[in-house]
Amino acid sequence: MKYIKKVLMVFIFTAFLAAPALTLAVPQTTLAAGTVSDCEKPILPGLYPWFHGLTAGNGDCSIIGPGQTLPGASSALSLDGFIWRIALNVIGIGLAIVGYIAFFFILYGGFQFLTGGSNASQIEKARKTILNAVIGLVISMGAVAVVNLAFGVLG
Repeated sequence: MKYIKKVLMVFIFTAFLAAPALTLAVPQTTLAAGTVSDCEKPILPGLYPWFHGLTAGNGDCSIIGPGQTLPGASSALSLDGFIWRIALNVIGIGLAIVGYIAFFFILYGGFQFLTGGSNASQIEKARKTILNAVIGLVISMGAVAVVNLAFGVLG
């Protein structure tokens, strides 16, 4: 009981005292002009909208369709390129969600490890949870790299 009380106090300290202080201490960065328009800003890090890379830019959030020219491109966007961009964006969103889920399971396994005490079966269960989550996170990060490479190749 005493151990759980200490864990709870650390959580309360972190959530209510340390986290707000850190948000004030971290400098806020701004994006360079023309990098991401307001309509393409990510909801969470890595979670861009499905139409990322298909807007007209310059504050205009209209989606460029097949046969139209993207800003900075020399030729019109083909139907295949349009479909591939949307498919890669959807795959990237799914992989980012997988990364967030893996991160949650790492935290969950850590909580199980901390609250396991001397129960060997719970410690082993926590270790397996963390190991599986880390393996999933590594696979997810590798897949995100492959998707970004494919997106860069498509231009």
